[in-house]
Amino acid sequence: MTLRDIPVNTLTGEPSSLADDDLAGKTLLIVNVASKCGLTPQYAGLEALHERLVDQGFAVVGFPCNQFGGQEPGTAEQIAEFCSTTYGISFPMFEKIEVNGPGRHPIYAELTAVADAAGEAGDVQWNFEKFLVSPDGSVLGRFRPMTTPDAPELLAAIEASLPAS
Repeated sequence: MTLRDIPVNTLTGEPSSLADDDLAGKTLLIVNVASKCGLTPQYAGLEALHERLVDQGFAVVGFPCNQFGGQEPGTAEQIAEFCSTTYGISFPMFEKIEVNGPGRHPIYAELTAVADAAGEAGDVQWNFEKFLVSPDGSVLGRFRPMTTPDAPELLAAIEASLPAS
């Protein structure tokens, strides 16, 4: 089983995976998101990135998480409404999960084993940590929360990993 095959539910509660029809064969940027965080404005950059590259085989994937300062307290419906009305989010959003600790979702068990540019693996530091995943499911990179969606190092990594057209 690869990272892409791990079962997860969509934000609306439907069974899915990162290998579903909409995401299969795409480069993914997986992000743990929150609606009430100082970094929440990154949603705008994530949506812009998704819109710009979606036709080149790329997708941003959001996983709401309430483990950092209780900054994602909402229900699935409230999260969906916030994302839609505030940021016009069109990228796939999955169920609220835990990214650290004993309740860590299996997807994040795989992701957090990968080191960042400084060589550090382990727990997610805060909301909006980003993981770049290749079309075959390999984790290519890890970008800490303060790395913005338009950061040159992130853009370069994404562009280098896009599937051949």
